[in-house]
Amino acid sequence: MYPHGWQKSSYCGQGESCVHISATAKAVHLTESADPTQAVLTTDPVAFGALLNALKSSAGQ
Repeated sequence: MYPHGWQKSSYCGQGESCVHISATAKAVHLTESADPTQAVLTTDPVAFGALLNALKSSAGQ
């Protein structure tokens, strides 16, 4: 289902809940390691890029 496998966030410390991402040219999939339901959120790369830009902008304020 996720051909590129999962990559753990570089901001995740050992033993913490971590965000994992799997991306293709058409979709970005996100999940959290501590979620017992193993729910996966899926979006397109443009929307994910907009989210990252918004988070970066708010972190600098």
